[in-house]
Amino acid sequence: MNNPVMQTIDLVGASYSAALMGMLATTLLLFIGTAWVRQGWKVPVTLCAIATLVGAFSLYEARLVWLAQSQVPLVYHYVGWIISLPALVAALYFLARNVGRVSVSLFWRLLIVSVLMVLFRYLGEAGIVYPTLAFLISLAFWLYVLGELFFGQMEEAISKSTITSTKRGYFWLRLIVTIGWAIYPLGSFVISFSAYTDTGGLSVAYNVAAFVNLMAFGLTVLTTAMMAPKGEENAS
Repeated sequence: MNNPVMQTIDLVGASYSAALMGMLATTLLLFIGTAWVRQGWKVPVTLCAIATLVGAFSLYEARLVWLAQSQVPLVYHYVGWIISLPALVAALYFLARNVGRVSVSLFWRLLIVSVLMVLFRYLGEAGIVYPTLAFLISLAFWLYVLGELFFGQMEEAISKSTITSTKRGYFWLRLIVTIGWAIYPLGSFVISFSAYTDTGGLSVAYNVAAFVNLMAFGLTVLTTAMMAPKGEENAS
C-alpha cells in the first residue's frame, strides 16, 4: 500500500501536523486540569477540552485528505467548527454563570446562534444558499454573540464581580472571540466573493489561528478557573 508522505517543504501538511499535536496536548492538559479546579469550574474547562478534542479529530481527517489530494474540501473545516465553536461559547456562558446571575434562556440562545453562525457560513461557501445572504446571516449571528459578550448578561455578571482574575480572563477570552474569530468570516468572504480556490494558504491560516482561537482560549479558561478564589463559583 502506497501511503502519502509529507515532504519537508510541505508547509500546509506541517501546519496540520503542528495544529493536530497542539490540539491533542491541549486536550490532555484540559482534561487533567479538571482535577485542579473547583466544582463550579469543571464544566467550562471540560467544554474547552471537548472543543479541542473535536478539533483534533477534524484536523487529523483533513491532514489525511491533504496528503492524499493536496487539497482540503471546505467541509473538513466545518465538521469541527460546528461543534467546537459553540462549545467554546457555552464555556463562556458557564464562566460568567460562576460569578453572577445569567439566565438559562441565554445559554440556549447562544448555543443555537453559534451553531447557526457556523452552519450558514458553510451553506454560503458551499453554494447551497445564496452566498451574500448566507454571509450576512452568519455575520449577524457572530455580531449577536459579540453583543452578548460586551453588553449582555454575561458582561453585567463579570463587571459586578470583585475577582480581578476572572475579569482579566474574561477580557482575554472576549478579545479572542472578537479578533481571533474574525478570520472565519474573513475566510468565508474570500471564498464566497473572490472566486478564490484554496491551494493550502487558507488552510495554513486556519491552522495557525487554531492555536489562539481554540488552544489559547481553553488554556485561558483553565488559568482563570485555577486562579478563582474559594467560594466564587455559584455566586449567583
